[in-house]
Amino acid sequence: MAEVIHFYSVTDDYGWCSNFAPYPIEARGKTWPTTEHYFQAQKFQDAKDQEEIRRANSPMLAARMGRDRKRKLRRDWESVKVAVMREALQAKFTQHEDLARLLQATGDAKLVEHTENDDYWGDGGDGSGGNMLGRLLMELRESSRKA
Repeated sequence: MAEVIHFYSVTDDYGWCSNFAPYPIEARGKTWPTTEHYFQAQKFQDAKDQEEIRRANSPMLAARMGRDRKRKLRRDWESVKVAVMREALQAKFTQHEDLARLLQATGDAKLVEHTENDDYWGDGGDGSGGNMLGRLLMELRESSRKA
């Protein structure tokens, strides 16, 4: 049975896996404070909404702003959100060599975002969730080995 690595809080041993971890990325011609800022901003087509989220002073605030349905969600969001997350993670792990090394150091472990707050990106707290964030991290780890 492969080792399982749970992550969620940025203060945990594997907190660098979290989208809230303080690693800025360059994407679409701008610097984003965290992958969470980038991901949440991409939910909207309005440049003003995107910029407000980019400037949010914490990833938690960016996440809250991204969930605010007073802002107009882009119509194709459900079909592009995984690609947007993949793009954010690709930027994070190619722009921060230390993180790329840490990701490779996880070997063949199963990476799981362990939280009951999310059963799509996380495991739902009981393992029943989709763990899409963990899956994308493992996919990135694998593809960077082949590169």
